Amino acid sequence: MAALLKAAGLARSTFYYQLKVLEDGDRHAELKTRIRAVYEHHKGRYGYRRIAATIRQSGQIVNHKTVQRLMGHLKLKSLIRAKKYRSWRGEVGRIAPNLLNREFSAQQPNQKWVTDVTEFNVLGQKLYLSPVMDLYNGEIVSYQMSERPVFELVRSMLKKALAKLGSNERPLLHSDQGWQYQMSAYRRMLDQRGLTQSMSRKANCHDNAAIESFFGTLKSEFFRLNRFESIDALKAGIKQYIHYYNHKRIKLKLKGLSPVMYRTQPSTA
Repeated sequence: MAALLKAAGLARSTFYYQLKVLEDGDRHAELKTRIRAVYEHHKGRYGYRRIAATIRQSGQIVNHKTVQRLMGHLKLKSLIRAKKYRSWRGEVGRIAPNLLNREFSAQQPNQKWVTDVTEFNVLGQKLYLSPVMDLYNGEIVSYQMSERPVFELVRSMLKKALAKLGSNERPLLHSDQGWQYQMSAYRRMLDQRGLTQSMSRKANCHDNAAIESFFGTLKSEFFRLNRFESIDALKAGIKQYIHYYNHKRIKLKLKGLSPVMYRTQPSTA
């Protein structure tokens, strides 16, 4: 073998690498065919994890990392990428201190509110949801949806939330450092109603974990379990889910009551 390698002018490591490549190519020929078939059947919507899961469902044992590597060889990439909406564009206004400081509990309604924006993608079209949550019971106080991430999305949400406050209620309102929350128009709405503004530290999602948890629940219990043919269908579904979340979905930490039941029946809670 050494003489053959020397005659061919190949290093031993190069020879065995090329041999492995040839063996892998033959060994994975059928798997590559199945990967491409699943990818095309789902019109490019599946990434390597879902393709691996689909192949396993048919009874073939396959590692998702192997599927990922072979998809790279085949130049196949998922056309749908789940991305977190990122609203930070640098400092465009005033940054408020982190007054909430991860104290995600409240002793009474409308004492501490949290807010953020999340993004959905349906057939290449985007929808943005801006809710505000009461930390007393996890209730979604108000929300607004828009197909564009404009300031009006947040302004309308805040306007509806403020309309629900009593004359003596002035909650702390916490958000991330998104450009919408830095704008003077947003801060002016808070000042006029006497609300105190709080912001997470830059790029620290754990400072706003309560609203992030709601987004995770919304997407796992509703969005990922359904298929939507249009943005309007998604809007209607989100509206129904938030009503269910507030009025019917029980929470163990609320002693088995829904957020609205907990708020309206404190003696039972």
